Amino acid sequence: MEALSLPAALSLVAGGGAGLSPELRAALGASLPLLQRDYRFERVWFWGCIQGVRGAYYIAQGLGPDRAAPRSRLYSLNCLDWSLLTPATEEMLALAEEVKGRFQGDPSFEYSLAEINPEAAARLVQSGKEPVMKEEARLIATIEQIDKAVGIVPRGAFVKTPLGSVHENRHFEGLSLVEAKKLSSYFHFTEPTNLKNKTLLEKADLDPSTDFLNSLEHDIPQGKGS
Repeated sequence: MEALSLPAALSLVAGGGAGLSPELRAALGASLPLLQRDYRFERVWFWGCIQGVRGAYYIAQGLGPDRAAPRSRLYSLNCLDWSLLTPATEEMLALAEEVKGRFQGDPSFEYSLAEINPEAAARLVQSGKEPVMKEEARLIATIEQIDKAVGIVPRGAFVKTPLGSVHENRHFEGLSLVEAKKLSSYFHFTEPTNLKNKTLLEKADLDPSTDFLNSLEHDIPQGKGS
């Protein structure tokens, strides 16, 4: 959610009684513009929150001129004070897959990998590292995984310039009803991987200014069927 339109956006998604309290909304309204100024972001998005047993993590993302470039991620426990998160590493992502259950709400909380995955714990010990994972690292990995899975934008909302940077399309007015029903009208807003595997014939039908991301049409749903 764009920081400037946050009050209206929060009202739209606060269904079923879920949402932020008036106090937290006010705190976000005051702190996000300061966050944008202090870190010199072009834009700030409120990503959402991850609820823990003893508290919640409120997540914001800072963007630069290139919207497809890696975003800066920050978290807060009170919507006022923000801490910058480091980028996710392959090790973080792998270890986070081993940790199950709810977050605690304490970034310094440590998960004992010896109890969760003895093999992963043994590898860490052999490399001179402690066989634990801090909740802050799990938070970083979880945000990354969610963004890759469900960070989705409609086709045409962003355009790629000849120089390679990505910007909002100011002429985008939304998808038509027909196009909105097609999976091919939606893209994962992450680094594309499937485009490299397309044939020259398939690429000939693509518009390089809008079709530069992975489409949802070839996604394979994961999980157990009914």
